[in-house]
Amino acid sequence: MKVPVVDLSHCSLCEGCLEVCPSVFRLNDARYIEVVELTSYPEIEINEAIKYCPEDCICWEEV
Repeated sequence: MKVPVVDLSHCSLCEGCLEVCPSVFRLNDARYIEVVELTSYPEIEINEAIKYCPEDCICWEEV
């Protein structure tokens, strides 16, 4: 299964991923972007978030 991963060391917190795919990405209490744990992920929406991420810090990872 593929899961989205956010490289927080490059994330600028633009929150674009939250706008494109709020069911997968959220801002946690520490004000970092995190990926919600799901049984499957909406590939089209996540690919949009990857496409528009200005820092290129979102990618897919096989688990």
